[in-house]
Amino acid sequence: MRWILYVDMDAFYVSCELRDRPDLRGQPVAVGPNPREGRSRGVVLSASYEARKFGLRSAMPVSRAHALCPTAVWVPPDFSKYEAAAREVRRVLGQFSGDVVPFSIDEAAVIVDLPSPEAVGSMAAAIQERLSSELSLPASIGASVYRVVAKIATDRAKPGGICVVAPEATAEFLAPLGVGAIPGVGPKTQALLEGLGVQTIGDLRTVAPRPVLRRLGGFGEELRALAAGTPHETGELEVGSPKSRSADRTLAEDTRDVPTLDDIVRTLGREAAASVHADALRYETVTIRLRWEDFQQVQRGRSLGAAQEGSEPVLREGLRLLGELMREERAGRNRRVRLVSIRLGRLTPRTGRQRRLDRYIRLPPAGRSVQPPVPAEPP
Repeated sequence: MRWILYVDMDAFYVSCELRDRPDLRGQPVAVGPNPREGRSRGVVLSASYEARKFGLRSAMPVSRAHALCPTAVWVPPDFSKYEAAAREVRRVLGQFSGDVVPFSIDEAAVIVDLPSPEAVGSMAAAIQERLSSELSLPASIGASVYRVVAKIATDRAKPGGICVVAPEATAEFLAPLGVGAIPGVGPKTQALLEGLGVQTIGDLRTVAPRPVLRRLGGFGEELRALAAGTPHETGELEVGSPKSRSADRTLAEDTRDVPTLDDIVRTLGREAAASVHADALRYETVTIRLRWEDFQQVQRGRSLGAAQEGSEPVLREGLRLLGELMREERAGRNRRVRLVSIRLGRLTPRTGRQRRLDRYIRLPPAGRSVQPPVPAEPP
């Protein structure tokens, strides 16, 4: 049977930093700009589990994080370090299967054919042990024949655990979980579902479907299929040359504040670029997707004209695309954003070191959107 082992590196950025600074273990640690140094803008990139007890979360503004946990130890991000660690993680995972599908810099699927859930559990334990002994990095692993269920199982296993869901037990496993356990269901969607009488995933099988479908449309259909134990799968795990790589964040609070969204785009752009680079790839397109507070979505992409590497091109185009979408939205319904996603597409192998003039173009200061260039006047 074909199984998906969803490997999620626990608090990846923080874990990478703790390898270099073991004296910080057991303390609330956050990766991001230090608010005690007057850096009031920016967002949390990663938080240790000790920091999460205070409410710190990824993509949270650092000013809010500082208010929640004034004693947190702040470490500036080092994406070259995280990229190198991601390459090592890929190498270890490749020792267990020739079919490894990276989703982001800290998440990947290991696809294997194994005869039983017990065999899957044994392999998951072996992967964890190898990551710990060779790289000193912790991981949580969930396994299922469905990707979304494997992801949910991984979240149940955190931190550092293993959760294997047999195919025939899928609906039973999901039924008691709160709807907030479903990827893509943030606080506002959860509140909407609870208002319709849906507290748990199992409730999606018993409540009247029409109100759910009327409020959530196609996403509601996906939720009901998941609750039935037969989630809609989109073929994203087809092994072969990857077509795209993405990074996204569901915000703790909906916002229309452009400087905050700029900071999130910068973070996601660096994550996506580091993930692509860790797998020796280049990208040619950048797409940004926003989900509004009413659950509608908009996306816009742009071709870069040639294969690129590094974070500068994606940051430049991502910020420009965000600025375009937000200006258009302000002129219309002026909705707040609840999810931001960046996708890098048309991936091709990186065969040599690329040097381009745009590597040396200076980006604007944090908190300022990129404005379209002003055309030069004709001579």
